[in-house]
Amino acid sequence: MEAKNNLFGTARKEKSPHTTALLTPVLGAILVVFSALPMPLKTAYAQETFKMSMPVRCSQGSDCWIVNYVDMDPGPGVKDYMCGKASYDTHKGTDIAIMDANVMRQGVEVYAAAPGVVLGARNDMRDVDFNLGGGRDSVKGKECGNGVRIDHGGGWATQYCHMLRGSVIVTKGAKVEAGTTLGLIGLSGLTEFPHIHLQVEHNGQIIDPFAGPDRAKKCGIGKSTTWEASALLSMLYEPTALYSAGFSSTTPNARIAREGLYGSEVLLPKSPVIALWTDMFWVNPGDKLQFQITGPDGKTMMAHTTTLKKKQARRFAYAGISRKEDPWPKGTYTGEIRLTRPGVDEDFSVLRLIKVN
Repeated sequence: MEAKNNLFGTARKEKSPHTTALLTPVLGAILVVFSALPMPLKTAYAQETFKMSMPVRCSQGSDCWIVNYVDMDPGPGVKDYMCGKASYDTHKGTDIAIMDANVMRQGVEVYAAAPGVVLGARNDMRDVDFNLGGGRDSVKGKECGNGVRIDHGGGWATQYCHMLRGSVIVTKGAKVEAGTTLGLIGLSGLTEFPHIHLQVEHNGQIIDPFAGPDRAKKCGIGKSTTWEASALLSMLYEPTALYSAGFSSTTPNARIAREGLYGSEVLLPKSPVIALWTDMFWVNPGDKLQFQITGPDGKTMMAHTTTLKKKQARRFAYAGISRKEDPWPKGTYTGEIRLTRPGVDEDFSVLRLIKVN
């Protein structure tokens, strides 16, 4: 049910410059990052069993999210290791995203997932959404952005992309251990928001670290997963997320939200709007998105529901109400956003509080 004083109507669909709703360049991945570096024939590290630790110390679903997995469909279709579609055609890595650019600027460390020798690094590309920085041509040949490539021995190699300019602290020839700091998550190369792209290869072939090489079954985690047990347990398959949300005293703006500038938002008695916004990963057609704002007296001030029509890797949406002549009553306002998926037992929600002083 929509409140009569609803300011924004249905949730806004994010515009995409691409022909697919999956936002294929969101988390760009290129097999060969540093073209001047040949694939190694010999290595200083030899590992009988290759296992990786987490490249970022974070809590999935709280301060980081796995957005895209390796595309395991050999054809033009898309299939992640769980036979879902949390990927895009030809994607070659695992993408771990953080909330926004403000978190990025605070510094989120990237670690070597396994011991090895650095084959090469790049450290001088600026951190900017490629759509705003000149388009694809502006990063041609350097789609990985700032990054590091490591030889682990036994034909294994990893690659870390989209790191923060000036943050990479390892150089070619350096020996690293699992957990050695490589740099910080950034927004460089062919990407639209801050994340780390981890790419795993064995003898030049892309390996999904969840499935591992030579998986016997069609879907799910393979017996030869390259993740250590502790890392695997920390990365449940949950591609859909309401990963960021909040209140706004003006019409919500996706760019402001993704810069992390709504974190200290204040509502005043004469603020023109009380709005609730959210940023989401992997929504499906048919998903129902609900917004509700409850006032200090416990009464519902706004309730708005919309049905999503497209599958999207990333979507920004909002709803709110505008102030009439009287000021907003002082006290605490509660905002609830809920995404429900009809036909399956999936429900995602976030709760936010804000005070009018």
